[in-house]
Amino acid sequence: MKLVLPDMTYKDRAIEYINEFYTYGSQINGSGSLDRFLRESTYEQWLAKLRSDMDIANLPPSKVPALTYFFVREEDGKIIGMVNIRLALNGFLRSWGGHIGYSVRPTERRRGYGTELLRQALQVCGRVCIGRVLVTCDKSNPASAGVIKNCGGALEDEIPQPDGEILQRYWIEL
Repeated sequence: MKLVLPDMTYKDRAIEYINEFYTYGSQINGSGSLDRFLRESTYEQWLAKLRSDMDIANLPPSKVPALTYFFVREEDGKIIGMVNIRLALNGFLRSWGGHIGYSVRPTERRRGYGTELLRQALQVCGRVCIGRVLVTCDKSNPASAGVIKNCGGALEDEIPQPDGEILQRYWIEL
């Protein structure tokens, strides 16, 4: 398994990945808004958005630099997961989103991929000198909480969200 920067060679596999979430009625996280771009525009425009997310000098003040990766199984090239790594925190991300958002496709869950995906994302954080990483999940998602705890996450607090869901905020020291 490896993290791969999205490009045109992954277009069909990326569309298949997002469509699987719709088929299973599953929430999509950590996709760098791929799901929204596929509904409202194109994969190509999403790739341009990812490039602009990394353009630190020209980001609007309300945005933070971010990296988005596919988590690819090397044997067959299948996209197993996605991760969005925010290189800084603004007020919203400090309260709700954290440094890392991730997802694993529904048909590949409960196989340890989430833990490996987060572990590799944390290595990226370490390489860019983020020593303390905030990762959040809904309390109603114990699988995600387990992944975060497997990677050293320590629960800081639980915050009620506007929709009534409880958000758990975990810190991971690198």
